[in-house]
Amino acid sequence: MLWRVIFLLFSLANGDTECPYVPISRVNDRRIEQSAVTIMQYNVEWLFVDYYKSSDCPGNGCSWKNSSEANTHIEYVSKIIKDINPDIINLCEVEGCDELKLLKDALDSTYNPFLKKGKDTSTGQNVGLITRIDPLVDLYRTEERISYPINGSNCGYTGPTDTSGVSKHYITEYKIGNMNIAFIGVHFVAFPTDSVRCAQREAQAQVIQNVVYSYIKKNYEVILLGDFNDFDSEVLDANSDKPFSRVLDILKGNYGLNKGFFQLQNAAEKIPQSQRFTAWWDSNSNCKSTKTEFSMIDHILLTPTLREKVIEAYIYQDYEEFCGTYNSDHYPVIIKIAL
Repeated sequence: MLWRVIFLLFSLANGDTECPYVPISRVNDRRIEQSAVTIMQYNVEWLFVDYYKSSDCPGNGCSWKNSSEANTHIEYVSKIIKDINPDIINLCEVEGCDELKLLKDALDSTYNPFLKKGKDTSTGQNVGLITRIDPLVDLYRTEERISYPINGSNCGYTGPTDTSGVSKHYITEYKIGNMNIAFIGVHFVAFPTDSVRCAQREAQAQVIQNVVYSYIKKNYEVILLGDFNDFDSEVLDANSDKPFSRVLDILKGNYGLNKGFFQLQNAAEKIPQSQRFTAWWDSNSNCKSTKTEFSMIDHILLTPTLREKVIEAYIYQDYEEFCGTYNSDHYPVIIKIAL
């Protein structure tokens, strides 16, 4: 384990806030309720405290103009998490482990933070994990790239063939009850209706489908969650938004290179359609949210065995969206699985 110590010292010296390594020896399950596990997906909107030059955040490049506003935002996020009290939290738009540790400190000692740094050097955003159950393996990534447009794409992309990987994601594993579970957190490229981003997102989905299938072949259950920046054609959101892309179909095993070899189901099936919205986009720039400006682009997908064990699923929507709020522009998705 000497190499981990050396890596940690090197990281501290260079301001690197990656923390992908699981504890060597520690009580690894600190859940309050051992008969169930509550999982939360939350895009926390620019959880940045350390200044990141490329995106000018905190600063004029993001929602929080200075460190004081950034810290206030962390306080708001922590209040939401405390209210929900989840066991495992997948967090999108996180800068690094400094921010996760600040968030953990605002919560309680039962949580541990983990983050595998991604490749989005433009925004500096990553996908992180805070959990009461320590993973079995260090967080890792796949660097596979897939050509786009994929066969059968309806994105309308007319540019040259290119490739895309998944810049923001991590992969890890859990043993919960008697189940081996692959846990995959992702954040795909934005703008659901943009033809270029649509084509890139389909390639990203194929990369992740390949990861999912590799675990399915090993008889793992799978939890795939994150900000997919796309809609589900089978589980429509409150405004019945329909995707141009095949992203959700690929991730669920309905399309793509591994079509038909596995099935993932959207936990939002258990949520009434009128309550299916997770993100606000101020389309008319008037800083006031209306029902037509919400969509469901954050998802939790599960293998059928896990889906059958879901005893509660909802989207926490207990705060208003408007310009200047310190809350996120996304709402968290929560599921509770009986063990």
